[in-house]
Amino acid sequence: MRRRFVAGAVAVLAASVGVGALAPSAGAEPTVDISVNAGTSLGTVPSSGVGLNTGFGDEHMGDPKVTSLMKAAGVRQLRYPGGSGADDYHWKTHTSGDGSGWIPSNTDFDHFMATAKKVGAQPIVTANYGSGTPQEAADWVKYANVDKGYGVKYWEIGNEVYGNGHYGDGKGWETDNHADKSPTAYGKNLVAYAKAMKAVDPKVKIGAVLTTPGGWPDAEKAPGDTADWNNTVLSIAGSSIDFVIVHWYPGGTTTADLLNTPSRIAGVRSSLRSLIAKYTGSRAASVEIAVTETDAVGSPALTSQAAALFAPDTYMTWFEQGATHVDWWNLHNGSGEAPTTVHGETDYQDGGILSAGTCAGGKCEPPRDTPFPTYWGIRSLTALAKPGDTMVKSSSRNSSVAVHAVRSSNGGLNVMLINKSPKNAAQVSLSYAGFTPAAGAVTTVSYAKGDTGLTTAKRGTAGAQKLPPYSITTLQLKPASGTAGADKPSPAPTPTAAAPVVSAAGTTGTRAQAENGAPVSRPTPSSSTSGPLASTGVSNAVTYSALGGLLVIAAGGVLVLRGRRRRALHGK
Repeated sequence: MRRRFVAGAVAVLAASVGVGALAPSAGAEPTVDISVNAGTSLGTVPSSGVGLNTGFGDEHMGDPKVTSLMKAAGVRQLRYPGGSGADDYHWKTHTSGDGSGWIPSNTDFDHFMATAKKVGAQPIVTANYGSGTPQEAADWVKYANVDKGYGVKYWEIGNEVYGNGHYGDGKGWETDNHADKSPTAYGKNLVAYAKAMKAVDPKVKIGAVLTTPGGWPDAEKAPGDTADWNNTVLSIAGSSIDFVIVHWYPGGTTTADLLNTPSRIAGVRSSLRSLIAKYTGSRAASVEIAVTETDAVGSPALTSQAAALFAPDTYMTWFEQGATHVDWWNLHNGSGEAPTTVHGETDYQDGGILSAGTCAGGKCEPPRDTPFPTYWGIRSLTALAKPGDTMVKSSSRNSSVAVHAVRSSNGGLNVMLINKSPKNAAQVSLSYAGFTPAAGAVTTVSYAKGDTGLTTAKRGTAGAQKLPPYSITTLQLKPASGTAGADKPSPAPTPTAAAPVVSAAGTTGTRAQAENGAPVSRPTPSSSTSGPLASTGVSNAVTYSALGGLLVIAAGGVLVLRGRRRRALHGK
């Protein structure tokens, strides 16, 4: 299970403090100017972009209600067998580690594939690097694609392999039984995995695990290293891979911090693209970026409205920056932490989008499979876009309102507006280029604080909308009569790489780092040489050093099992 060790007597960080200082008082509604340029394309919505993590410990992932909810939310990719557990999982025997732990029988690979088929989702599989072999992975490819004809295209080689203890105090959180845990060893073994797997099926795509630019241990060097993880791995395996993998857990001390993090994604993408160009040469344009884990861990909100607003903004920003997959953590997760109150809502501190029905601190979650607000945040994307639709340029004059726009295949234009203020409504004025919207009231699909589902209504006009506090509102616009709406959008200019800016180490972390107390925000030791890609545009205001009040901390050594309040939960 994903574990977090907390040692010693430490004061409890109350999430309500982090939020309270941030909540503005209700006042006059700000007028926010929004511009949409429907003639400038930012690319197409990827076919399997909206993804979700599932794990071999989740016996309910294939339940009819659960698969129906995933399908309705537009989930097009499912990741298996789940986080750090993937580096302990042996697919042939459906066992983990030494095989002594209990695992549900209905979560093996074939059951997972049946679930993916019901949902209409593409699988992405994480091969066991930590305790597996290239041959074991190749056998899995053969079984999946030759014997069963599943056509599994995307294969990650390991989970957060850099968390194997090579950096820091050597204890790490990721299983890695290799004697050599260095990036050099991972790079060489990655080549061996790719060779063995592609010998079975040349069409599979192999993914390399990278550290998230700007987050620990990005730019670090351990004794004996000549370069950091990313540069070392790609210098060895760049010609053998088809995509790179990062995990995006930006966190934030307050909910406002969390909701501002999508603005940093462009810098992370720029650093990744620079690395890819450096080591894959003429193949660089075809090497994809996959964000195979993300959620709001490390901030005060995990299930409440702030996390719901963060979700679609994060998905769409990554897609606009060229990512082909974004997988939310997690379907079911559970929590061992007492609920908190975030802007008047109960937050169950659960990374799942559906309730696991667990109890902590004398309080219980809603009945199992009840959708959390994060579910509805993700489902809001179905009102905005379908795979293959064209994302177009849009901008907001005020960071309190985020905007994303998509040209639909039927010639219409959909505009998502996210009001980040927990107390203030926002009056929005919209202008358009390359599209003339029809006059009159427009169809809106919204999700506001306290709602239990998406609401479709006729409200406002294409030029003026009033957004409720803490809400997601999508305008579904038709072209004016007698117009074609817009010409085919032209591609946006190729972005210029961001100038390197060296920031404090650990500005962005991974879920496992947050849960294990890894040194995600420790300063870089003077003996450690930072590489040229230490910069990503990620502000050092967002760290996991305090975890935004998420940790429930007690005296003495405590072992908390996230997602393992009972054996049937997500597990890994």
